Order: sequence, then C-alpha cells, then structure tokens
Amino acid sequence: MGETMDITNGKGLALRAEGVCKHYGKRVVVDVDRVEIAAGETLALLGPSGAGKTTLLAILGLLEKPDAGQVYLDGKPVSVRDRAARRQMAAAFQSPYLFKGTVADNVAYGLKLRKVPAGLRREAVSEALERVDLAGWESRSALTLSGGEAQRVALARALVLKPRVLLLDEPLSSLDPLIKGRLTQDFARIIREESMTTIYVTHDQNEAMAVGDTMVILRDGRAVAQGHVDDVMGLPPDEWTAYFLGSEPPLEGTVVTSKEGLVGVDVGGLVVHVTGESEMGARVRIGVRPEDVVLFEGDVAIPRSTARNQFAGAVATVERWGVMYHVVLDIEGVRIASRVSLASVREMGLEPGIPVQVVFKASAVRMRQIGLA
Repeated sequence: MGETMDITNGKGLALRAEGVCKHYGKRVVVDVDRVEIAAGETLALLGPSGAGKTTLLAILGLLEKPDAGQVYLDGKPVSVRDRAARRQMAAAFQSPYLFKGTVADNVAYGLKLRKVPAGLRREAVSEALERVDLAGWESRSALTLSGGEAQRVALARALVLKPRVLLLDEPLSSLDPLIKGRLTQDFARIIREESMTTIYVTHDQNEAMAVGDTMVILRDGRAVAQGHVDDVMGLPPDEWTAYFLGSEPPLEGTVVTSKEGLVGVDVGGLVVHVTGESEMGARVRIGVRPEDVVLFEGDVAIPRSTARNQFAGAVATVERWGVMYHVVLDIEGVRIASRVSLASVREMGLEPGIPVQVVFKASAVRMRQIGLA
C-alpha cells in the first residue's frame, strides 16, 4: 500500500476495512491493506476508470462480500449478512434511478419499506427536500426533472433515512460541467452540515478536493496514497500519483536550516523554505501544488511579498489542461509546475526556454521526513 497517516483527528473511527481483496476471475479488482473513515468525515475514493473505486465502496458499504478481509463498523466486525449494520447505510449512484411518480414518492421509498407511518414519512420527506434546496417539490413528477434536480432528489432519498454512513458513487459524473461545478459545492455543503460519515467515489480530483476531508487514491485496485486531502494533493508519494493529480513528482532533499518554524531544504543545490519543524540533516520529501506557484517575467521587478521562495528559472514545457495551462519550470535542474490562465500564457509569452521568476510561499510547501542523512 502507498503512504498512510492517521486521519481520525481524535474523532474515533466509524468505519474501517483491513486486508480486503476482491477478484473477478483472475483479475484483482481490490487489494487494500487498510482504509478508515473517521466519524462525521468524508472519504473521497479517487482514481482512474477501472481502479476499483466502486468495488471498494460496495465492500465498505456491505453491498458486496470481499474474497478476503474484514469490514468494521464502530470497531465491530460486520458483513453483507448484517442487516442491522446495512440499515445504518444509504446510497446514491451515478444514475439517480428515479421511478414514475412524484418527488415525494421517490424520497419516501425507503421509509415506506421500513414501514414508517404515513404522517412521519411526509414530515421526513419535507425535511429532506428542504436540506437539498428542493423545498415544496413534493408533488412534482420525478420524470420531468433535470439531471441536477434528479440527483438532488436521489440525495434526499438517502438522507431521509438518516444513515450513519452515506455512500455516494460518482453522483455527479453524468452532469454537464456547469451544473456539476455548482452541485459539487452544494453536495459538499450538505454533507458537512449533516456531519455524516460519507464515502464519495469520483475520478475528478477537483470534486474530491471540494467534498473530501480525507482521500484514498486507487490504482489497479491498490491504495497508492491515503491521508488528509491537502496532504495527499500537496505531497504525492510517487511519480504516477503526482502526474495523476496534476503536479510534478515530489522532491527529495536534506534539511540545512531549521529555526523558528522555518525549515530550509537543500534540493540539488536549491534551498526551498518550508513552514514547519525538522531536525538538521534530516532527509525529507517536499512538494508544492501548481496552483500555489506564481510566475513573473524574467526581467520584471517582483512586487514585495511575504513569499520566502523566489527563484529564477526557465519554462520547460507548456501544456493545455482544460481551461488552464500546466507549465513545468526548470530551476537549476529542479522541476516545479505552475497552473496559469491562457491570458497569462499570452501576456508572458510562455514557451519552452523562456526565462521566468518563480514565487511560492513557504506555507504552500508540504514536507515529510523520510530518514536521516
């Protein structure tokens, strides 16, 4: 398994799995040593198509039996046969799976199966619809809803059951980018307001960052990184994970200065300043997200700034990534990436070989000790 760290924040574990494996024929779909979710937090399962995200979600949600390993809820072993545990979970999927009838009929479906009295069902449905910003929509036909509206109804149908664990399997992936962006923020807000333990599957790193408190990145069924979202995104453990997350591979160096919460790390002769504490001579791995790296033309005076890291370098590569451009810089042989707009590319004439000044704050750099020199 990739790098891991404690993610409980002292809240206690709500759900964990150890040694879970699943095979389809000879193909290994999931093979994860350990995954855990703190009570009230959201775990984003991130990875490319075919990485095993949905299968791992199904195992954690007691929807599918693993070939090996064990799932625990509040420290107690549970399985697909444990009806009491399964009733503490609810799910929404990529397709909302709404049936003919009203919005209220769809939201109340699970409550009806549980034989909740009609009066209590109506009250619970109204409350759930209000939580997803669809107050007063009870009598609308479910088959006339837009994609975004249907997903809100699907979320309400899960929330109305008041689950301990909420399972969301790429609920927004089929929506167009504009609606998806807005709903991502709405889903993140709703989940946090509910303080519900949530597993959120996605292949979109922006969605994972918006929704997740912690993250597991899967590759070929195996967890290559696990931890707090900012830590995983800011300091990927290896080259594949870094490229998947849109950054350069982590840099390794030696601590050469350490004073008053500021550390200097020598990376191939380049000293990068990092906010934090470390002993002199420690071997560390550092990384900085492209979004935190600011570029200036090579011959301009840089405005006064609190940024500790200011270097002269040159553009190595420029690639268009959606609406933004991914620019890799070469600074005395050290490669760092920056994310810039089309306007910046044009105004600065960014192309391979162009000299630039590179600026980023010490607080933007993530650091992890890997040994002693």
